[in-house]
Amino acid sequence: MSVGPDEWETYFHNNEPPGNLEDVKSSVDRFVKEHGASNRKIALVTSGGTTVPLESNTVRFVDNFSAGNRGSSSTEYFLLNGYAVIFMHREKSLLPYLRHFHFQNFLDWFKLTSSVEQQASLELSVSSELHDRLVKQLSVYEKVKKENRLLHISFTTVTEYLFLLKAIAKIFDRLGAIGIFYLAAAVSDFYLPAPEMPEHKIQSTGALSITMKQVPKLLSPLVREWAPKAFTVSFKLETNKDLLISKAKQAIERYQHQVVIANQLDTRKRMVVLVTSSDEKIIDMSDAELTQGQEIEQKIVEDIVKQHNLFIASS
Repeated sequence: MSVGPDEWETYFHNNEPPGNLEDVKSSVDRFVKEHGASNRKIALVTSGGTTVPLESNTVRFVDNFSAGNRGSSSTEYFLLNGYAVIFMHREKSLLPYLRHFHFQNFLDWFKLTSSVEQQASLELSVSSELHDRLVKQLSVYEKVKKENRLLHISFTTVTEYLFLLKAIAKIFDRLGAIGIFYLAAAVSDFYLPAPEMPEHKIQSTGALSITMKQVPKLLSPLVREWAPKAFTVSFKLETNKDLLISKAKQAIERYQHQVVIANQLDTRKRMVVLVTSSDEKIIDMSDAELTQGQEIEQKIVEDIVKQHNLFIASS
């Protein structure tokens, strides 16, 4: 089902923008001006899932499984390829560089050098393997930080995501072809309109029936209105392999953007298909590559960078 301009206007009219919207716009504007002035390519990478609140004073909400691994890892590879990146991520999802230590208890990395707590100092106490990983990631991160090439922006709800994306895209439009959207976030397909939400916690008495509306598809206004000159990459995730490529092709035809990265839920870390208007390219990982700790996102980003360069040249 397509969603027209009236539905978009209704959505934004009926929902409140995030309180930090103006601050985000100012930060993005400065970031884009700084890197756009030197003609550096800039990627907006979205990452993680969105929640759908069921009450105004939210206790319950609908969520999805996305932890943000694809978006955070892809961000590292865009940075490695010289891009500046606006990393728009779900709050508390995986972050670039920090993701490598996600399952570590950082308190175990230190020990107190004195038994007197008021005068105690800390000493790093980690294995040689973890020490090497820390040094590797920190050296890359400090270079990126020094060059101010990474800007973090967080969201939680689908409404926050959509308001932020619209605002950032309109600023991105100034970049023309050197701007790229890499939309890896798992955006909710359905929502409960604010005027229809109960104000307080839904009581746990009896059965619960909720009718939700479809979230307006962001690709249509993004490609046609908000930033029509940018290079846009979307993702299509399915559990049914028989639907995957056909739905990716439908998205390319409907929205007229550049690439759909089609991935199946149970094989998404091993294989994806890059679908364009003229081609389908399989990117996969061998058992040896996976055993060595290599990531499919590196191959994905390398291919997207090549396509983006051709897009810039042709523009």
